[in-house]
Amino acid sequence: MTSLGPRFAHAVATKDRTALRGILAEDVDFRGLTPNRAWEATTADEVLDILFESWFEDTDVVTGLLDVTRGARVSDTHRVSYRLALSTPDGDAVAEQQAYYRGDGDRITHLRVLCSGFRPRTPP
Repeated sequence: MTSLGPRFAHAVATKDRTALRGILAEDVDFRGLTPNRAWEATTADEVLDILFESWFEDTDVVTGLLDVTRGARVSDTHRVSYRLALSTPDGDAVAEQQAYYRGDGDRITHLRVLCSGFRPRTPP
């Protein structure tokens, strides 16, 4: 269970639908919040559509997974945060997401994701 969060972050960063389908329960309870909208899904395929057809489009290229941090769990709920470097049609960007999840062993059954949105990437 403790590796589910980092596995989820890596699968998002590589846009790996197959890996995500293997991590998400088919009947996953998903809620997501981006700067302009709330999202809901009840199946793994619906979550994949949200992630890769709305949040990260084909023209958005993840150029790096800058950070993955697991947090202390709250009872049965785990947390992972991750930061992505992106190349988009509008320029270089960075986005951070916080995910809270529960699982049944090797699958995420309950997932809440909060996204910062794409922010302009500033030089170090």
